[in-house]
Amino acid sequence: MKFAEKTLEQFAEELASKAAVPGGGGASALVGALGVALGMMVGNLTVGKASYVGVEADMKKLLEEAETIKAKLIKLIDEDAVAFAPLVKAYSIPKDDPSREQAMEDALKTACTVPMDIMRLCARAIELCEGFAKKGNRLALSDAGVCAVFCKAALQGASLNVFINTKYMDNKGYAKTLEAEANSLLAKYCPIAEEIYKGCLS
Repeated sequence: MKFAEKTLEQFAEELASKAAVPGGGGASALVGALGVALGMMVGNLTVGKASYVGVEADMKKLLEEAETIKAKLIKLIDEDAVAFAPLVKAYSIPKDDPSREQAMEDALKTACTVPMDIMRLCARAIELCEGFAKKGNRLALSDAGVCAVFCKAALQGASLNVFINTKYMDNKGYAKTLEAEANSLLAKYCPIAEEIYKGCLS
């Protein structure tokens, strides 16, 4: 059974175990998906309401894109486990084996792919959350705030899974490219999420 198909209790049990996967990457993807789902809740509580007819078209567009992002993040829960497998295998190669160095380098790059995808999706999700918060049903404003908090947490969580791998890469140029993108996403979208959260408090 795929991780994304397990019950919440089963997933939490496996996350708590000493197994290599699921880990922080898969958990970040799940948290991001839950955040997006809360944004969608706001949208769905807005569409069809007479007092929000002026923003209904905007809400429907936000909902459509949010559904796509949610589905992708759920898929990445399992893809993160698949991407991490080569790294586990590479660590098991004896240190005196001449193939180990290249296997490690390739595995480190692969292990970064899904966390980077999670970060990009969560960044966009934060932008959508801003729309849900500004135009959505005021009675669900707290849910828009949780959307922002969750997506920010997922963004930051995924970044840790990028940085833990880039620091061991031999190809420092490639590592710096990934780190630059990750840091750029954090610098831009964490403050936006914080502002959404603060706005939902007032």
